[in-house]
Amino acid sequence: MSTTIFAEFLINTLSLGSLYALISLGLVFVYGIMQLVNFAYGEFITVSCYTLYMLGAFTDLPWPLVFLCAILTGVLIGYLSELVAFRPFRGRSLDALLVTSFAISVILQHVFQLAISPRSKAVPLPEFFNYNVELFGVVTPLRSYIIIVTTVILLIGFTFLMRKTVLGVAMRAASENFVAARLMGVPANLVISTAFIISGLLAGIVAIFWSARAGTVEPLMGGAPLLVGFIAVVIGGMHSIPGSVVGGFVYAVIANVLALALPTTMLSFRDAIMFAIVILFLVLKPEGLIRGSYQEERVG
Repeated sequence: MSTTIFAEFLINTLSLGSLYALISLGLVFVYGIMQLVNFAYGEFITVSCYTLYMLGAFTDLPWPLVFLCAILTGVLIGYLSELVAFRPFRGRSLDALLVTSFAISVILQHVFQLAISPRSKAVPLPEFFNYNVELFGVVTPLRSYIIIVTTVILLIGFTFLMRKTVLGVAMRAASENFVAARLMGVPANLVISTAFIISGLLAGIVAIFWSARAGTVEPLMGGAPLLVGFIAVVIGGMHSIPGSVVGGFVYAVIANVLALALPTTMLSFRDAIMFAIVILFLVLKPEGLIRGSYQEERVG
């Protein structure tokens, strides 16, 4: 492999892995505390994508403000879903919470179809997102470097939050043993709401870069990032925040290797191969690459 090809592979893997790491983090923050895979997470991303579309296409707001509104929309939908939909069912079975997450997903999909359009819409983005930058002989869109830098900053921020703040320590304690943490005085509503707010924050950020890659938004687009995030956390470890990050990058490495190694006639089987790899992880290493803390109790 030539130096140029290796550099292109590395840059593409880092940018794609950064995006996948943020997606998987949004799932793990909620799962770590509630033991719940939030199937509505993809729709959180879609809501923010539609915010980008609406504000970008029909207003003259500057792009930094449009991005901020998209992120705040993700935060708002994350918090409201926990407050209105999940909180009333927390004392019931896990099945009730899973059905609630599916219900939120389906409701939001129909809202998008009825209130906006069932067809895909082009998402306008600032011109600098499409600027090409040459580094190590590789011409890459500027957005690839932006997502890498953004991910590094967010990971540093979350590390500080989780290790150096009272709220972060409370969230770590809740993820280790929620019942014991609550008995020690950790406020359940605050911790769970914070997890959903962080999940919504990440969904809003992911929406910016997912829109930049896809170019459009449509009512059912949330399924793709949800699937990516689920595979990444299975690979990295559903009980580990660092594991989810590692899983995102491992997923990107595998996807790019398959894209290079598979003949053109077999590229359509790449997703099937990825699922086969996930099944192997579930069978051989169900805890993922980084073993987190297992807990039997659930938020009640």
